[in-house]
Amino acid sequence: MFSTLYRNVDEIRDRVILGEFGVKNVSYLCSPMCNTKDVRQNEKTFCLSLSCLQYVTKLLCLVSVYSGDIKWLPIGNQADVFADAKIGPVHGDILLAQLRPGQELDIVMHCVKGIGKDHAKFSPVATASYRLLPEITLLQTIEGEQAERLKRCFSPGVIEIQNVNGRKVAKVVDSRLDTCSREVLRHDDLKNLVKLGRVRDYFIFSVESTGILPPDVLVTEAINVLISKCQKFLTELDMAEMD
Repeated sequence: MFSTLYRNVDEIRDRVILGEFGVKNVSYLCSPMCNTKDVRQNEKTFCLSLSCLQYVTKLLCLVSVYSGDIKWLPIGNQADVFADAKIGPVHGDILLAQLRPGQELDIVMHCVKGIGKDHAKFSPVATASYRLLPEITLLQTIEGEQAERLKRCFSPGVIEIQNVNGRKVAKVVDSRLDTCSREVLRHDDLKNLVKLGRVRDYFIFSVESTGILPPDVLVTEAINVLISKCQKFLTELDMAEMD
């Protein structure tokens, strides 16, 4: 998002406040603009114009400027094309500035669609990571007090205590919940009864979104990009063989 600052009668410097506005996430990518190649439809214009009037009273007046005060200005037929889309900041309760009596803000912002390859600010992904599926194997039956201590060595839900013929026996229920703390290795009487490992061909991906797109949509779009790259690579290989 790039902005044009027409008036800033505030204590915050122009470059600082423009930086605050420039990194705000706008929730309009879920609209039909995802599939359009029209540059005019891919650009969205927003405006913010607020002022704090001078009151006669001696009470200090403060006007808080929130991200929800940013309003969308449709260009051309965008109001009809995106009639059902909720275009605006993802979070409307972000405090951007505070105006004192006599101060004003008048800003016009232009939001364009981009990709993370051009600049990190265009990336809708917050944090993405992966890990291998933990594998926990009990080498022998663990029961009684040892079973209770074994359960406490792992994350909640990994080990459960079952009643087998009146005995408390430990059983691995869901190894995916384990954080791989390896706490069990600190117990001399338990470390040789448990085998810790990871499933080498089972990957668990965690994708967090900045709010523009849901995580499941991000993963789907990423897979589509990977498929297109693979197809392009195969096409180039075929052309190289023909030459």
